[in-house]
Amino acid sequence: MKFIKIHPSDNVAVALEHLEAGENAIVTLKEAVGRGHKFALKEIKAGENILKYGMPIGSAKQDIQPGEKVHTHNMKTRLSGILDYQYDKEDIAARPAPEKELFFQGFRRKDGKVGIRNHLWIVPTVGCVNRLAQNLADEVNRSLLPKGTLDRAMALTHPYGCSQLGKDHELTRLLLADFVHHPNAGAVLVVGLGCENNTAEQFKEELGDYDKERIRFLIAQDGIDEFTEGMKILKELAEVAKDDKREPIPVNELVIGLKCGGSDGLSGITANALVGTFSDRLSACGGTTILSEVPEMFGAETILMNRCATRSIFDKCVDMINGFKEYFMRYKQTIYENPSPGNKDGGISTLEDKSMGCTQKAGTAQVVDVLEMGGRVEKQGLNLLSGPGNDMVATTLLTAAGAHIVLFTTGRGTPFGGVVPTLKIASNSDLATRKGHWIDFNAGRLIEDGADQQALEEEFFQLVLKTADGEPARNEVYHYEEIAIFKDGVTL
Repeated sequence: MKFIKIHPSDNVAVALEHLEAGENAIVTLKEAVGRGHKFALKEIKAGENILKYGMPIGSAKQDIQPGEKVHTHNMKTRLSGILDYQYDKEDIAARPAPEKELFFQGFRRKDGKVGIRNHLWIVPTVGCVNRLAQNLADEVNRSLLPKGTLDRAMALTHPYGCSQLGKDHELTRLLLADFVHHPNAGAVLVVGLGCENNTAEQFKEELGDYDKERIRFLIAQDGIDEFTEGMKILKELAEVAKDDKREPIPVNELVIGLKCGGSDGLSGITANALVGTFSDRLSACGGTTILSEVPEMFGAETILMNRCATRSIFDKCVDMINGFKEYFMRYKQTIYENPSPGNKDGGISTLEDKSMGCTQKAGTAQVVDVLEMGGRVEKQGLNLLSGPGNDMVATTLLTAAGAHIVLFTTGRGTPFGGVVPTLKIASNSDLATRKGHWIDFNAGRLIEDGADQQALEEEFFQLVLKTADGEPARNEVYHYEEIAIFKDGVTL
């Protein structure tokens, strides 16, 4: 298979490999078309909609002849500013629950939550103590970890926690509290400086009720030797967590974040579609998935809105979409300044094109809730989460919301990972072959001759369960693990 017409109503097809001028692909190509790029299947008049996935992804700037490449030179976005939306609820048939209950091996915490890792996290309340936190983590991993199930120490460094105002300050405090409560951490040391805006007292108030045996505090300005004191506390925490045991956990307690980065023209056909099938299956099992990246919903947002379970959830979805547009407008930025140069090079032409591919990750299930930044999952099923498309920030927000694992689809590749397992799913086999040390699963096989789609879907589902059981993702093997906190306002 060299090309694909995704939907019967489409007037473009997508090249699945590099095609030369003169090749017969339903129509005779008038020019070379790269992998992931589009070509016209019939004449498209200037101003006429260009259809892919059965939906408009832009309009023609000029007349386009059959066999011509369709890209940024001859098509443009149809999108504009703030919109009014109507709730046209879609009737969604629930997928039947599986006959056999599925399990993974996780850690049941005292508060009833479940973790899939037993990490010792060191969380700075302020960027001033980042190096101290990292030095402590390095020393724990070098000399302290006792035998048992405690995996390793990780410092969740970031540049904030002071010189912030209003909502930025509140969000930093809230996100850090989310991480302290995350069940992938068997124990946590919170490290403060002592004079920052994010005071220990204020942060404890944000935490609310917490396990004082497994969550401890260190203030660097107190005492004489903060490093020695930190190591003393970490040794005590390690002793508490080292005997935690994995046990069978029903798969309906698994929470999975959905993310894409460095997309190409095949992402919506292979990797994102595969993740969408996974999301539907996990939802049918009673599990939870979270889709973020609001600017990459623009142009496909009504698909998600009409799948909202209730009118109130629809209203929250509208507020999320228009709120993000207002954020762009507040800074006098073009709402639709997307896709990126790498996306365009891979065959994505407009934001609608990118968004239609991005939302494939959400499958077809009903939307059960819409979360604000810093919000934590409360309902099982498909959740939407407010946040930008930025890889690091979106992954951080997904993790803070409670994701045990983030599924990260990519057509261009990245070594990046969050502080939870970040499974990288390649949209094409070339990327998976060249960057095997980045990539966990090759979804490009879905479009290869003789591909068994059901077998690949099952292989991917089992990979996620194995990761939950403790098998490391590639980002964990190479310690590509970091957080990035969203910032909007003034820095003092």
